[in-house]
Amino acid sequence: QVQLVESGGGLVQPGGSLRVSCAASGIIFSLYRMGWYRQAPGKQRELVATIVSGGFTNYADSVKGRFTISRDNVKNTVYLQMNSLKPEDTAVYYCNADRRSNFSNYWGQGTQVTVSS
Repeated sequence: QVQLVESGGGLVQPGGSLRVSCAASGIIFSLYRMGWYRQAPGKQRELVATIVSGGFTNYADSVKGRFTISRDNVKNTVYLQMNSLKPEDTAVYYCNADRRSNFSNYWGQGTQVTVSS
């Protein structure tokens, strides 16, 4: 059974930092591209960042220079370090595991990040 369990969300003031984590089980973690997506109220889910096993990363323009995605293939965990947070970063953040070679795609349950004073 595949599980992606996010943690680390919460309330933070503008300009602050937060790190969210996603622990994966039930998959061969190193074979998957891992990603973070977010969905704000009334908006579509959007890509935040992705990372493949070799370390190549991709970021949405809105978070470049502020967010950093990383992964630990031993702990089967992907992280998103968020710095210089803005109110517009407020959303539910979802972890995603994607392996196109066998059409596998999984989602976590999401973790709420709220940026507010």
